[in-house]
Amino acid sequence: MNISPLYILFAVFVYGLLHSILAALKTKALARQWLGNHTDRWYRLFFNLFGFFSFLPVLALPPLLPDSVLYRMPAPWLYLALAGQAGAVVMLTVGILQTDTLAFIGLRQLVTIPQALKEEKLVITGLYRWVRHPLYTAGLLFIWLTPVMTVNWLALYVGVTLYTIVGAIYEERKLVKVFGVAYEDYRKRTPMLIPGLKWGQ
Repeated sequence: MNISPLYILFAVFVYGLLHSILAALKTKALARQWLGNHTDRWYRLFFNLFGFFSFLPVLALPPLLPDSVLYRMPAPWLYLALAGQAGAVVMLTVGILQTDTLAFIGLRQLVTIPQALKEEKLVITGLYRWVRHPLYTAGLLFIWLTPVMTVNWLALYVGVTLYTIVGAIYEERKLVKVFGVAYEDYRKRTPMLIPGLKWGQ
């Protein structure tokens, strides 16, 4: 019996748990309490760097562990899948550019005064008019259009998808605290991840 998928799902769970803890407002408040208000300047960048580098070991598991191929997309489905992945990359890029890209990365916070950092803006136009989390939608679209699917990669994608949904739900609780009624109204009229599917309101 191949237990590689279990290792992968567990790794995703641990990653998601650590990522969620760092994303929590309480964690950021504790960091500010212990290290001072200047933590607002570097916390976002630290969070992104931690998220990126801590996911690399998880990403390395599928090719390193015993695996087997589930399917390979033949033409013309192969080309359609690749075109869809290209579209997902474009969507991801547009979604990031619609927000403050430097702030998204965490670089603007390094040079902006703390008071200005608190003035967050709710973006509800462009891609955000169709779904509340276009970056998540683009990411999920990209992974599920993978032309060659194996047992290990399927386990990773299932884990990532579940974490994305759960993470989006918890993220929205934080957004309601930040933006209040404005975000609640936005959530009522805009789907979470799939255009036209009003699930997760």
